[in-house]
Amino acid sequence: MSAPISPAKRARWSAPPRSSAQLREICETVGFLYISNHGVSQALMDRTLAAAAAFHAQPIEKKMELKVDNAMQGYLPMRGSTTRTSTLNANNKPNENEAFFVKREGEAGVTNRWPDVPGFKETTLAYYEALEALAIRMLPLYARALDLPAEYFDAKCERPFSSLRLSHYPPVPAYAENQFGIAPHTDSTFITLLAQNKVAGLQIRRQDGVWIDAPVIDGTFIVNTGDILHRWTNGRFLSTPHRAFNVSGGSRYAIPYFFHPSQETLIECLRTCRVEGEEPRFPAMTTAEYMAWFRGRNYDHLRKSAPAAAAE
Repeated sequence: MSAPISPAKRARWSAPPRSSAQLREICETVGFLYISNHGVSQALMDRTLAAAAAFHAQPIEKKMELKVDNAMQGYLPMRGSTTRTSTLNANNKPNENEAFFVKREGEAGVTNRWPDVPGFKETTLAYYEALEALAIRMLPLYARALDLPAEYFDAKCERPFSSLRLSHYPPVPAYAENQFGIAPHTDSTFITLLAQNKVAGLQIRRQDGVWIDAPVIDGTFIVNTGDILHRWTNGRFLSTPHRAFNVSGGSRYAIPYFFHPSQETLIECLRTCRVEGEEPRFPAMTTAEYMAWFRGRNYDHLRKSAPAAAAE
């Protein structure tokens, strides 16, 4: 079992009522926001994007030596995933991207496997640690936005079941029907943290069904609510669909960090989100149970071993 979150990582952001109210409104109406002054250096972001580019520049034979395993650690080849958990878009083609997944060191017995790329391990681990610390510091803001004690989520996220994905989207001059860099989907997460890069491509679906471009704002992170927080809040906090393309003419890299609670944490309707006289919208499930279903649906190498359903 991996080590729990250290006290140093739990240095909290304050959660004044105004900030909590703003976060609550955003999560209930949009599900996406930008944060700045977050404490993660631009230099570390840039090094991690460069590390992603260096990894994907390797010959395919070298990358395939680290092919993704059942723990979702390692290299996912181009078109190795198909988005099936979302009902927004039928008959999706495999996604036009490749990725390398890094897990929390020691979590569930997982040991990361590393490419022979100078500085790659050190950079990605430093970035992973920085993003884990940032997500932990944000937990009190989400707790207070839900009228819960500031420390409510701390113990439930003691050993985050999280991952870092270093993605490469090659340029595609013209996408065919139902073809995407990554198809319309929602994330499985509590929250996702996405560093900005110079190549735009992310689109977000508004509640009225209109797709809008997410502008690139230097030095910020895009933060979005995922399915786990959506289920925890009985649907109150939106897990907003999004998709990505790359028509820039050059490569696009993305380094999203997917933050999840501990594997054994039970995701069931929060007391502040219950509707009197109604049953919760979603069945209670642990983080591990939900993630097994989500991964098994979307990643072909895991489909045969996936639980039958965790349907909404």
